[in-house]
Amino acid sequence: MEQAHEISLNVIVEKDIKDSFSIHLLNSHALNSSSPIRLKYHRILLVKDGNGVLTIDGTTFPVSGSELFLLAKEQIFSFSKLDNISGYELCFGDCFWEKTPASANNCKAVLFNNITDNQHIFVPTAGYPEMDLLFNNLLLEYQNEDYINKPDAMAAYLKIIMIKTANLNASLTKAYDNFEKQIYRQFLGLVQNQFNTTHDVSDFASQLNISTRKLSEICKHNSNKGPKDIISLQIITEAKRALQFSTKPVKEIAFDLNFNSPEQFSHFFKKYTHFSPQLYRVDFVKIGM
Repeated sequence: MEQAHEISLNVIVEKDIKDSFSIHLLNSHALNSSSPIRLKYHRILLVKDGNGVLTIDGTTFPVSGSELFLLAKEQIFSFSKLDNISGYELCFGDCFWEKTPASANNCKAVLFNNITDNQHIFVPTAGYPEMDLLFNNLLLEYQNEDYINKPDAMAAYLKIIMIKTANLNASLTKAYDNFEKQIYRQFLGLVQNQFNTTHDVSDFASQLNISTRKLSEICKHNSNKGPKDIISLQIITEAKRALQFSTKPVKEIAFDLNFNSPEQFSHFFKKYTHFSPQLYRVDFVKIGM
């Protein structure tokens, strides 16, 4: 795992990766970290064998093997109780992804724009050797000496891995050509990138060139949630991260998330969590941080 540098008392962020891309073998020693890590890059973990617990944004996943974990940039994760973990850790930034052919964009949008629905994907026993071969070939290419088209070759492997990963979930592949699905994925991407600058549904609808009513219909059809709820859940997720893993005052967190006042932020946070920001932070510390 890439080395990291500390950004607060409780959480660290990985350092910059050369060319915004890396792939390494997984092992328990490399994954071991005394602090949660905030990601600067997207991550795909292909776990072959072993046991442990992976925590992503407060949600825990048992690790047992023959599985994929997808982590998006800005998520916070940590491992614990590791035992004989093996597999691959693939990291890439958006600028590296741009090297992949446009035909693969749907796969990345489906998998990473709705990351919580695709965080953990089981790999059928019969299909694991193919995934292992793809990751291993990419690893060998990554370890080769640099040459002029090497990034393009690695991007081609990444494209295939992304397509194969998406294909593991039949419900995803069935939706690729659906226009409403494409709009929905675009909306999720905009929310992830702009939640700290606007909370207004109409702003997102305008960027998508559709009415707020149409956006609401699309969101309800695809998630049973309205666009306002989706925006709010993204804000709550980031607010929880800030309260858990930083020492920023609540007032500063409120302004970072584009609230007009700490009181407005506190009311919003309590509506969705039933805790005030201060009480949530205190209780989280009591649980074990």
